[in-house]
Amino acid sequence: MAAAATMAAAARELVLRAGASDMEEEEGPLGSGPGLQEPLQLGELDITSDEFILDEVDVHIQANLEDELVKEALKTGVDLRHYSKQVELELQQIEQKSIRDYIQESENIASLHNQITACDAVLERMEQMLGAFQSDLSSISSEIRTLQEQSGAMNIRLRNRQVAGLAWLTLLTTWVSWLQVIKCLPETDEAILEAPVTEPRFLEQLQELDAKAAAVREQEARGTAACADVRGVLDRLRVKAVTKIREFILQKIYSFRKPMTNYQIPQTALLKYRFFYQFLLGNERATAKEMRDEYVETLSKIYVSYYRSYLGRLMKVQYEEVAEKDDLMGVEDTAKKGFFSKPSLRSRNTIFTLGTRGSVISPTELEAPILVPHTAQRGDQRYPFEALFRSQHYALLDNSCREYLFICEFFVVSGPAAHDLFHAVMGRTLTMTLKHLESYLADCYDAIAVFLCIHIVLRFRNIAAKRDVPALDRYWEQVLALLWPRFELILEMNVQSVRSTDPQRLGGLDTRPHYITRRYAEFSSALVSINQTIPNERTMQLLGQLQVEVENFVLRVAAEFSSRKEQLVFLINNYDMMLGVLMERAADDSKEVESFQQLLNARTQEFIEELLSPPFGGLVAFVKEAESLIERGQAERLRGEEARVTQLIRGFGSSWKSSVESLSQDVMRSFTNFRNGTSIIQGALTQLIQLYHRFHRVLSQPQLRALPARAELINIHHLMVELKKHKPNF
Repeated sequence: MAAAATMAAAARELVLRAGASDMEEEEGPLGSGPGLQEPLQLGELDITSDEFILDEVDVHIQANLEDELVKEALKTGVDLRHYSKQVELELQQIEQKSIRDYIQESENIASLHNQITACDAVLERMEQMLGAFQSDLSSISSEIRTLQEQSGAMNIRLRNRQVAGLAWLTLLTTWVSWLQVIKCLPETDEAILEAPVTEPRFLEQLQELDAKAAAVREQEARGTAACADVRGVLDRLRVKAVTKIREFILQKIYSFRKPMTNYQIPQTALLKYRFFYQFLLGNERATAKEMRDEYVETLSKIYVSYYRSYLGRLMKVQYEEVAEKDDLMGVEDTAKKGFFSKPSLRSRNTIFTLGTRGSVISPTELEAPILVPHTAQRGDQRYPFEALFRSQHYALLDNSCREYLFICEFFVVSGPAAHDLFHAVMGRTLTMTLKHLESYLADCYDAIAVFLCIHIVLRFRNIAAKRDVPALDRYWEQVLALLWPRFELILEMNVQSVRSTDPQRLGGLDTRPHYITRRYAEFSSALVSINQTIPNERTMQLLGQLQVEVENFVLRVAAEFSSRKEQLVFLINNYDMMLGVLMERAADDSKEVESFQQLLNARTQEFIEELLSPPFGGLVAFVKEAESLIERGQAERLRGEEARVTQLIRGFGSSWKSSVESLSQDVMRSFTNFRNGTSIIQGALTQLIQLYHRFHRVLSQPQLRALPARAELINIHHLMVELKKHKPNF
């Protein structure tokens, strides 16, 4: 820093001296004379002026001294004059090098210049083309505006001509139709006044009259004065036509009231002349309402009378023996009744059996012809309630569908209006049918019949939907609202009867299937097979409750036997019977089948163990103990069992044939189902072979391998051959 300060002071002194010498040269001797010149104007460079401030020089010098290169030069003691010459020399070398590079690339630069020149020419041509295109677009835009103006003017002219043409066409059509009305009036007058209503000519002229009356009404609405000329004639013809049509329709309606009349024939005739009612509806609404009310009143009475009579006669061909409140699943067959009580069913089991009753919901039987009561009475035929229910409701379904379609077509109604008119005709009949069903169900205890009726209703509802007759939807819901609660009540009564059954009151017990379990098997299989067609979760829940109570009942009855073997025989017989009945009607993967299959397998395995215990119990116990010791690594303890093993080997060899024979006979005596007994014997023999094979493996241990009694062991293959001889064949 000291050196820098010294250099700054020297530079300042040099500047001052230079300024003083310059001043002496300019002024000359005495500051004036012939050589006097004009003073030099240096402006900001005039350091002799008063504005020159030496402090600013110090600031600039100090700023330059802060430069990194200057600092480095001062530190190394570089001579600045020499350094500046070196820099100048380097710049000259760089300049010469640049010139040589430029000369080497001169051809490329010239080529680039030519390319740039060519591009400028191409761009210039593009500019000219775009300019021409812009001018073309300007001319097209002006042409489009001209076309739009012309199109708007043409549209205005076209609309004006259309309005004028439409007015002329309307006027011309009006006059033509008016001329036709006047021209055809004599022919229409003759047909309406003289021709019978059943002739085609009357119907044709009635349609002409309706069209003419509509045309006149339209012209009157427009204020045409000429309408008054034909109004009198048209009114006279309209009154005459209405009178004749009224008489004809009333005659057809009154024909419904004749006894033994097939009312479908008059309905078909009315449909043929359905335009008559349309004419009344358009020209004489009061008469049309009168005809409709007369039809509703007549048909309503006819349907009520017909169905009341049919129901009364139909119930006379029902089975005389029907289920009563005491005919429940858990009621004992030996139960005594009072002196004045009615005799029960000959066989209470029949009300829990489906038999052929399920055919009533088959496609062929469901839409079969209805039952004719007097024919059935002459043939002394009787039917269950579900067959009567099917016949009654199939007649109701068929007539209701036909009536609904007739109403929609003849009275020209649809939607809610058709629904209301249908119920005006059939409402009393439907109400009477519901009351009859409600009265019957109050004393009905046949769950299968009620369940079949439910499925009949479900199928009839689908048929009505396919026929596009929604008017019966509410009736089907009302019928189901009566049937479902009654079915659930009967099912719950059966559940309660099984739950409250006391096994000690059932009299003498044996190991054969119990009649209550047989009732359950038949009843459950019947409901499951019916429910599979249109599944219902509520039914499965109720059947699940009944199944639980039946399983508990079987366990309660089994507990009455003294020995475990008898208990197992009873359980297996009952489970096998219920499983067999269910598999005949229900699907193999149903919940009931799976449940009883698991129970049967578990009890069968336990019975086999119980069966093998008396003759081979010692062998079973030893094998289990030895396998446990081997598994725990205590096989050395088997050395003290030689005497026991010897006794087991000799005892098995001497008695296994007689034991197997006795076992087979015992099984065949115990089980009513021979197939089930055969399966149990096979299971027992298989388990015996497995047991003896395990005994062989235990004796192959080093601790027992040297036992002399091993020579008396029966060969396992020989044992299998001998046991096959005891396999029963059926």
